[in-house]
Amino acid sequence: MNMLTTWNPFRELDEVQNRFSTFFGGFPPRLFGNGKSIKTTDWSPQVDILEDEHEYLIKADLPEMKKEEVKVTMENGVLSITGERKVEKEEKTKKFHRIERSYGSFERTFTVPEDADTKKIAADFRDGVLKVHLPKVPAPKPNPIEVKVS
Repeated sequence: MNMLTTWNPFRELDEVQNRFSTFFGGFPPRLFGNGKSIKTTDWSPQVDILEDEHEYLIKADLPEMKKEEVKVTMENGVLSITGERKVEKEEKTKKFHRIERSYGSFERTFTVPEDADTKKIAADFRDGVLKVHLPKVPAPKPNPIEVKVS
């Protein structure tokens, strides 16, 4: 199984709710039957996932963020990238005419393929791009077995 993401149909609904909430000034959070609120994020960074014969590479665009503002964790075969981009404060000498970039907290999660070596995961952050390297476990070489035909 070489899938990196698990599709969650409710995530798209949460994103639509977040956009309406921002536009209309806020809705009360939705609740599960057990009284726990659904975890929502303010935005979702764009991600590329690449694969070659040696590794999986996840690239996340996080412009104007610092590596201290981003957290990468691996738990039970799920890779999580979380963080928060702070809103720029309007200065008296500057006036914003348009704000299109997203701000606030985010979380991206990915199911890690079975052939990834999670013990050797590495990440680097440069020029607003987070790169998470997941090396592959070398595939065992098949040992041919000679079968005698009687």
